[in-house]
Amino acid sequence: MAAQKQEISDNVTMRWDRVRRRLRAELGEDVYSSWFARMEFEQCDAEGVKLSVPTRFLRNWIQSHYTDRLIAIWRAELPTIKRIDLAVRTSMRPQLPVSDTPSSLKPPLGRGPVGKLAASVGMTVVSRTDKTGGSPLDPRLNFSTFLIGRSNELAHAAARQIADAEGGTVARFNPLYIHSAVGLGKTHLLQAIAWAGEANGRRITYLTAEKFMYGFVNALKNQSAIDFKEALRGIDVLVIDDLQFLQGKTVQQEFCHTLNALIDAGRQVVVAADRAPPELETLEERVRSRLAGGLVVEIGPLEEELRVRILENRVASLKTNHPGFEVPAAVISHVAQHVRQSGRDLDGAVTRLLAHNQLSHRPITIELADEVIRDLIRPADPRRIRVEDILRVVAKHYGVTRADLLSSRRTANVVRPRQIAMYLAKTLTYRSLPEIGRRFGGRDHTTVLHAVRKIEGLVSGDKVLAEEIEVLKRMLQD
Repeated sequence: MAAQKQEISDNVTMRWDRVRRRLRAELGEDVYSSWFARMEFEQCDAEGVKLSVPTRFLRNWIQSHYTDRLIAIWRAELPTIKRIDLAVRTSMRPQLPVSDTPSSLKPPLGRGPVGKLAASVGMTVVSRTDKTGGSPLDPRLNFSTFLIGRSNELAHAAARQIADAEGGTVARFNPLYIHSAVGLGKTHLLQAIAWAGEANGRRITYLTAEKFMYGFVNALKNQSAIDFKEALRGIDVLVIDDLQFLQGKTVQQEFCHTLNALIDAGRQVVVAADRAPPELETLEERVRSRLAGGLVVEIGPLEEELRVRILENRVASLKTNHPGFEVPAAVISHVAQHVRQSGRDLDGAVTRLLAHNQLSHRPITIELADEVIRDLIRPADPRRIRVEDILRVVAKHYGVTRADLLSSRRTANVVRPRQIAMYLAKTLTYRSLPEIGRRFGGRDHTTVLHAVRKIEGLVSGDKVLAEEIEVLKRMLQD
C-alpha cells in the first residue's frame, strides 16, 4: 500500500513538472516568471486540480487571464480534469484585511522603522510576499507587456538587469536615470522593475516624487522623520518616478541625503523624469550632479515598426472582451504612420476605433480611422532645443564664453549677446521666465523679460540684427 501511494505521488509530481514546462514554453519566460513561478501543486482528484499562490492578487490575475489555458494543459495530462481550484497560501503570512485591488495591497507592519513609517505616513514597502510600493502599481505594467524597439532597447536592458539581480548584488549602474517625453514607457519600465525585483528577494519601494514629498512632510508633522529616513535607507532598491515634480528646498535636501546614503551603501536607485538631469532647473545642482553621475538613458520617439506592434498588441488585448473587433492591417499601418507622439495616443486611437465600431456599427476603414484620430495627428516635433545649446551657439557666434553670458559683466560686447540668448531661450524653448533666469546665472525673471522686450524692439527696426537672429535660429534647429 505504501509503495502504491508513493507511485501515485511520483506520478502526480511528474505531471505537475510537465505542466510547468509546457506553461513556460507556451507563455514565454517573462510571463511565466511574473505569474507562475511561485505557483505550487496542492492536490488532485479525478475532475479537479488544486493549486496555490502566495497572494490574492496573483490568484485573481491568473483566474481572470489563464484559467482556460491551465485547464487545457492539465487535460493533456489527465483528460478527465474539468476545473482548476486556485487557493491563497494564507498560512505563509499574517492574515490582514486586504482589498483585491493592487493599489491597496499592504505588507505586514513590522516593529522596526519600516513598520512605523508605514503606520505613520501610509507608505508601503515591497517585501518578498507583497508587490507594492509607496505608490500604486498597475499589474499591466510588467516586462512581459513591454514592447522593445530601437528607441527603448537600452533602457529596457538596463531595467531588466536591475530587476533580475539577486539580493546582495552590487549595483552596476547607479543611479539608473531614464528620461523621455510623456507616453514613451518610463513609468512602465519603473513599475516592471518593482514587480519583478521582489521575486529575487529584494526590498523595493516605488514612489512618485509627489508621494515622496507627501511622505516626508507628513513624517515631519508626525515627528517621525527619523523613521522615514531609516525606512528608506533600509531598502535594496528605491524607484522614483516623475522626479521633475520634486519641489521644496527641505524636501530636495532630504532626497539628496537619501540618494547619497543608498548609493554609498551599494543600494540601487532608479529615477525617471521628462528631461535629462542638467535640464531639471528646479533641482539643486548637487542633486543633478549626482543623478548625472550614473547611467543616463533617453527613450527616443517610437519608430513606426514599434508603433505598429503597439497597435497590434492593443487590438489583440481588446479582442479578448470584444471577439468581433477586427482592425485591418492597412488601418493599423495608416494609424501608425500618422499618430507618432506617444504610446498613450496609440492606445487612444484603438479605443476610439473600438467605440465607433461597437456603438455605431461602422466598419473599420481608413476613412473611419482618419475621422477618429484627427486630433491625435500633430506635426512632427522640431528638434528639441535646450538652453545649453543656445548658450553654446551664441557664445561661439559672438566670440564670448559661456561664463561671460552667465556672469554679471555689463560690458557692451557681453550684454547684447546675453540678451539675444535670453530672447532665443524664450522663443525657442518651453522654459518659463524664472527658469530661464536661473539658467542665466540665477537672474530674476524681470531681467529676462527686459532682455526679451529689448531684442523684440530692436529686431523690428534693425534688419541686420534680425538677420543675425534668424541665422542663430537656423543653427540651433539644424
